[in-house]
Amino acid sequence: MTLREIAAERWLTVPNLLSVIRLAGVPVFLWLLLGPQADGWALVVLVISGVTDWLDGKLARWLDQYSKLGEALDPLADRLYTLAALVAFVIRDIVPWWVVVLIVGRDVVVSAALPLLRRKGYLAFPVLYLGKAATLCLLYAFPLLLLAQMDWPGADLARPFAYAFTAWGIALHLWSGTLYVVQLVRTPSR
Repeated sequence: MTLREIAAERWLTVPNLLSVIRLAGVPVFLWLLLGPQADGWALVVLVISGVTDWLDGKLARWLDQYSKLGEALDPLADRLYTLAALVAFVIRDIVPWWVVVLIVGRDVVVSAALPLLRRKGYLAFPVLYLGKAATLCLLYAFPLLLLAQMDWPGADLARPFAYAFTAWGIALHLWSGTLYVVQLVRTPSR
């Protein structure tokens, strides 16, 4: 589908509105983490983001309001929350810098491959469920990492789960990136 076709389809839908609200939460989330370091409120924003992420997909199917714009907004919001969390976590020494390098590096490689894919006549890579699983693991890891930093009795319990989901998310993220590059190489031109 071309950009012109995306522009021609309906864009004012309930799922798209939820995605825009989700996107608007990114700077609030980042400010809460870096400004007042209000981790509890940042966690609330992250949970609301997760619920609206799930809800926009469900509503798109239930209301038959699927759109290419929604298909583009959803991963954009995921990436922005991921980037905001990683930046804040590195600044606050919650995760080491190399975690950010691996996650962002994979995204840079896949993004750099998009112009090559477009030259072959395709707008974007088909979604891989492995990539969705990677994002899901990372989106589970972030609240757990926040819970592990908070002063509460469950912090020690949250920590191993936070590290496990972070490791799984990174591994799946890198593997899905590898599969996208393989898809690029194997995709014939239209």
